[in-house]
Amino acid sequence: MKNPPVSYLTGLLLTIFCIVSSAHFVNAQKMDRIERERMQYMLRNIKREVKDEYYDPEFHGIDLDARFDQAEERLKQVETTGQALGVIAQTLIDFNDSHLYFLPPATNLEVEYGWRLKMFGDKCFITLVKPKSDAEAKGLKPGDQVLSVEGFHPSRSELWKMVYYYNLLSKRSQLKMTVLSPTAEKPRELVIESKIEKKQKAITVATLADLFDTSGKTDFDYNYFKEVGTISVWKMPSFGIDPKNIDILVKKIKNSKSLILDLRGNGGGYVATLERLAGFMFDRDLKIAELKGRKKMDPQESKTRGDDVYKGDLIVLIDHNSGSAAEIFARLVQLEKRGKVLGDVSAGAVMQARSFTDEISGGGIFYGASITNADVIMSDGKSLEHIGVIPDEQIVPTGLDLARQRDPVLSKALEMLGGRVSPEEAGKFFVYKWKGDRITIEVQ
Repeated sequence: MKNPPVSYLTGLLLTIFCIVSSAHFVNAQKMDRIERERMQYMLRNIKREVKDEYYDPEFHGIDLDARFDQAEERLKQVETTGQALGVIAQTLIDFNDSHLYFLPPATNLEVEYGWRLKMFGDKCFITLVKPKSDAEAKGLKPGDQVLSVEGFHPSRSELWKMVYYYNLLSKRSQLKMTVLSPTAEKPRELVIESKIEKKQKAITVATLADLFDTSGKTDFDYNYFKEVGTISVWKMPSFGIDPKNIDILVKKIKNSKSLILDLRGNGGGYVATLERLAGFMFDRDLKIAELKGRKKMDPQESKTRGDDVYKGDLIVLIDHNSGSAAEIFARLVQLEKRGKVLGDVSAGAVMQARSFTDEISGGGIFYGASITNADVIMSDGKSLEHIGVIPDEQIVPTGLDLARQRDPVLSKALEMLGGRVSPEEAGKFFVYKWKGDRITIEVQ
């Protein structure tokens, strides 16, 4: 979520048009004339938005008219709604842009697969299994390496497509997985039943950040703190909080000699919150990044908080799911030599985007798209898109670490600041747990 640039024409969604008709999934209703016209309407409106608003007027060399004409022809051939949604989604995915994607019409069907996964280095592992789920009954456990899901082999550049596909476009009643336990010699195949519920109201999707992530909630109340001697550990799950709340949160660490800011799993959030936090961590005003779009845009900037600036030592933790504002902040720390960055290569998903929403013929059916309107250029003149932040020290947990609930990244950060906490002890600081239908973090 990172990775050097690779072709997005490989992997699962390369064959999305073909495979939608072949397995157990929910959105398989046959197309009639009215439904086909709705899909065509969505495709044409999305094309208009991309043509008018996309940050690159050359569209990365893509012939926009030809690409959407091809999609229009495919919509004439598909047989199900699921196939049609796949055609529209693939049209945007081909741009190879982290912030350009289709948001299909909301449904009242909610799917829970009973497990979460994440990339660590170049391997994909299960991080959490829901109690009393079919996944638990079938023996799936944290630390199991995911070799394939329905024949798709997860990689750093392609995993988000699987997340997007199975959570938005094709909600499955079951998934076939091939996994390898950290202590096993041979992989095993599992067919795991999911739980699909029909809600009274439609389920809207505003972001992709939490679909298969275990980052907890994004509210102000869901920031977590742990003190180890004179060291404060601040686990910040998201930048999607009111910027003014940063003032309150910083007060919790102002007397600490050192700070570990844990941005692992933090998918980003508000630019204003990023700017506010930077103002508390740097003793001077900074231009964080320039925005490169069709129109001139104000840069991302921070204003120092003067006497309220935190002056202690700083280490930032990142991983594959650290995206957008989280990785921009981590890179800022590196460029300004404010502290160290530890962990795994970040997401490389930093573009700026605006949301487009529309209603089909006044019928209460809403759909939308995220449209990239700017690239984010750091002070070194480079973009992090598809590249991510390379940690000063790359530390990647293994499957056995996950299985035994060890956190070698946090343990190393504490050691660098003079603390002595084993990976086993560090792994118990912030514990992700399923409580009912919600994932929360327990501080121990």
